[in-house]
Amino acid sequence: MDHLKGEAPMSEPLNLPDLGARQNLRQTVADALRAALVAGEMRPGVLYSAPALAARFQVSATPVREAMLDLAKEGLVTAVRNKGFRVADLSERELDEITELRDLIEVPTVARIAETIPAERVLTLRSRAEAIVSAAEQGDVLGYIEADQVFHLDLLALAGNAHLLGVVRELRHRSRLYGVSRLAERGELGDSAREHLRLLDSVASGDAGGAASLMRHHLRHVRGIWADRPEP
Repeated sequence: MDHLKGEAPMSEPLNLPDLGARQNLRQTVADALRAALVAGEMRPGVLYSAPALAARFQVSATPVREAMLDLAKEGLVTAVRNKGFRVADLSERELDEITELRDLIEVPTVARIAETIPAERVLTLRSRAEAIVSAAEQGDVLGYIEADQVFHLDLLALAGNAHLLGVVRELRHRSRLYGVSRLAERGELGDSAREHLRLLDSVASGDAGGAASLMRHHLRHVRGIWADRPEP
């Protein structure tokens, strides 16, 4: 594979999730690659080729190439003609702006859910929160990130605003959780995971102020995890 000047080629095996059932391969590959991007498994400055990724997934290059083009439309990667795809980097300012937007959207939304949604509906999400804790205890970084996304989006979905959900989903896709792997290595990921159970209990109890405070604290914690970048 040709190298771009100043760019590192993909050289080490990637930790990527299993594709599982392949009913919509393009979408499944895109979801798996997003998880790897958010986890920091796929690094800025590295050139990834569709054939190499296809070999890792044990599929043809076509659905991988199509999935990467979808990610390029979302601004997550940049297509490099005849070479592959390069992961887009995010500055500290961009990460701060993503956190600010999520704070403006998610904090009041979670408070409103606590005020208006019956506890029994909220508590149907407990298995989602427990899946985050389970992944953390197993040191499964990609499983943690995927379970975290499912929980947060399902919780916000209780507000009944599909447009809001789409905005938050896009913001989450643009984030980078470099520090999750380090927390897992230190055995500290469980503390972050259990924040979701506390948040869920607060929302279910109807404590709007407490839920808002926990959500705000959680976002600040997540921003700290974003900041824990690997050494260049």
